Amino acid sequence: MWRGVGYLLGSLFTAAIALSALPVLLVPTMGRAWASWHRRRADRLLPSARSGPVRVGTWRVLGWLCTHVVTSLVFGLVVVVLFGNAVAAAVTVPLWWAFPDGTRAGGFAAGAPLSGWGTALTLGTVQIVVFAALTYGVVPPLARLHARICVALLSPSATERLARRVETLTETRAGAMNAHGAELRRIERDLHDGTQARLVAIAMRLGAARESLGEDPETVATLLREAHEGTEEAMAELREVIRTIYPPILADRGLAGALAALATRSAIGTRLDLDDLGTVPAAVEAVAYFAIAEALTNAAKHSKATRTTVRVNRAGDRLSIEVTDDGIGGADETLGTGITGIRHRVLALDGTVDIHSPDGGPTTITVSLPCGS
Repeated sequence: MWRGVGYLLGSLFTAAIALSALPVLLVPTMGRAWASWHRRRADRLLPSARSGPVRVGTWRVLGWLCTHVVTSLVFGLVVVVLFGNAVAAAVTVPLWWAFPDGTRAGGFAAGAPLSGWGTALTLGTVQIVVFAALTYGVVPPLARLHARICVALLSPSATERLARRVETLTETRAGAMNAHGAELRRIERDLHDGTQARLVAIAMRLGAARESLGEDPETVATLLREAHEGTEEAMAELREVIRTIYPPILADRGLAGALAALATRSAIGTRLDLDDLGTVPAAVEAVAYFAIAEALTNAAKHSKATRTTVRVNRAGDRLSIEVTDDGIGGADETLGTGITGIRHRVLALDGTVDIHSPDGGPTTITVSLPCGS
């Protein structure tokens, strides 16, 4: 009840301000900021609403402003009458004796003479109870109705949501294509500069060993040993390249086992908190694994952290990841490619990334990924 009373009285007050400052609120930026503040107020009253900035057209904002003034004045006056009478009775009944003789009660007991404590207490109690009950029963639904009207008028229409959705998908698709191209170039560079170079060196040593067969056994033995060592190094590099494409451990152990191994190998102490994740699509597993691996690497390299906590849980068709470290904070996405890489991978699957890293820490990276069938 109290939240509803405060909400509607606040709306009544802001409606009066809007009437007196209408020219200022007609400026698009001011009107949008005013509407965003009211939208946040309404969202806090409605648990199911999603708070966010107002992203509707100027005419929608003006329509909301007119509706807000009318509904706030009407609903606010209802609160003033109901709640005001209850408060007035509670304040004035103990002081009935201070009023002039012949004063009559107001509110629900209007017209009855206040001639003594019995009359004052009886009529006052009745008035307090009746108007408090009316306030309790009427005001909260009115406040929720007012908030729903506000949210409905300031929420994008189906067409606007579709247009924004198309715009978002276009941006994420472009980011995914860029990230895919960069990944292909990285793989090509790793294979060309690493594995291919080692294979060429192995081939040259084997060729030299073949030419030296029967003539210089010691040289042949040395070349074969070097070729064998080069083969092992090339295989290790090739496994590393394969691991960056799709970690084999995901196929062997699943996401839970892969994350457990990742936490064990982390350069700093890592606590892993996993819920029952159910069946997660392979693409989502890979993105989740790489996002957590990159976050742990960043924490070890840049944050001066000594501990990290990784929490992974699933609610319906969303996989939620939270990586928190106790480092110095101040993570800046524009200064490196680590966080940008996480964002590109996540956005490619229509997920979201949120980073909270104030100076002094801690740093928390939150990732949400769709994992429905």
